[in-house]
Amino acid sequence: MSRSDIAAAVTRALARVVNPATGQDVVEGGQVDGVTVDDNGRARFVFSLRKGDPGALVRQARAAAGAVDGVSGVKVDVQLPQTPPSGSPGRSGPEAPASDPGSRRDACARPTASGHPGGAAPHGRAGRQASGAPAGTVPGQSPKRGLQPGSVPAPVPQPGILAGVARIVAVSSGKGGVGKSMVATNLAAYAASKGLATGLLDADIYGPNIPIMFGEGRRPSVTGDKGSEMIVPLEAHGVRLMSLGFLLEREQPAIMRGPLIAGILKQFMEQVSWGDLDLMIVDMPPGTGDAQLSLVQTVELDGALMVTTPQKVATGDVRRGVKMFERVNTRVLGIVENMCGFRIPGSDEVIDLFGRGGGEELAGELSVPFLGRIPLDLAVREAGDGGRPTVVSAPGSPAGRSLVEIGERLLSSLAGLPPRR
Repeated sequence: MSRSDIAAAVTRALARVVNPATGQDVVEGGQVDGVTVDDNGRARFVFSLRKGDPGALVRQARAAAGAVDGVSGVKVDVQLPQTPPSGSPGRSGPEAPASDPGSRRDACARPTASGHPGGAAPHGRAGRQASGAPAGTVPGQSPKRGLQPGSVPAPVPQPGILAGVARIVAVSSGKGGVGKSMVATNLAAYAASKGLATGLLDADIYGPNIPIMFGEGRRPSVTGDKGSEMIVPLEAHGVRLMSLGFLLEREQPAIMRGPLIAGILKQFMEQVSWGDLDLMIVDMPPGTGDAQLSLVQTVELDGALMVTTPQKVATGDVRRGVKMFERVNTRVLGIVENMCGFRIPGSDEVIDLFGRGGGEELAGELSVPFLGRIPLDLAVREAGDGGRPTVVSAPGSPAGRSLVEIGERLLSSLAGLPPRR
């Protein structure tokens, strides 16, 4: 069959996929566009995911296209529904001002806009300033001064690596112990639940906790001929996973210097058979060193999401992390405030064990979006130890609801960015 014949057959197959939310097939409903097939039989089309659509809908469309004779592979460009930023028209529910002492019973409610919408940061693509400032100028500095002493030149990512991945987001903190891996785990699981082909790369070489958080303890297999072997990522809760934790013994420490860390990260990007992904989440280690620089030198990131706790000892390190990403021309997609308060069981009293508002205040200071707060919640601990992300095991818990809203804001902001390639 010709490419046009195969494309027509793919369209007919997609017309048999019915959206239960509308009762229409996805072609008639206008959710499929631009069906093409290349010379190698790879089908590609745009799928518009709408609010309220079941998470399996994209997977059903991909499977229907892949079953057509003559199709060797399927790439789906998912267009996500736009979510209005917090506090804007279209969002329901009251919002308590962050400074209102009478709102203590809602200490972990949805964040106020604070002038920072939940969309893209006010800088241009890859962290460039929208004002047209000269390349290499750090936000807040004079163009004549350029980068401060001790900063690094903007790295140039290597082409072709992770070419099948549509979006890449680093989840970072600058500090350990703030819940960065928990946030990365739940964002990846949430994206997968929405039908996106999602991967999670555990770049935290010294503390690879992703295997525990996903309840996956197997060792990955290897495929391919000698000299061209590829590691096959494991999959749990719909997310493709790779972590050094899959390769080490339970009590084996990772004792290595910077060059080895860079080599492992590059191997996880080049020699893992990730396939086509709509989104890859990279769980970064603490700090602003070798792993962060190696990542931005290897691939073009769509942005970094920063996780902090409210107290100053955490926000100070996160501030440095934000500045690091700015100096290597990487967009900061937003800040998440974790452990913002603990509600005493059986009462409405909230205790702010780590303070409150530090993350939102930092976002305002740095002019980046504030994506939300996550309360201290027993469901998070149980989910992490039990290997089932909170958005899967307890989506109705206080932390689960917060994580879902943060996931919605992140995906909405990514939907407004230009394609990586």
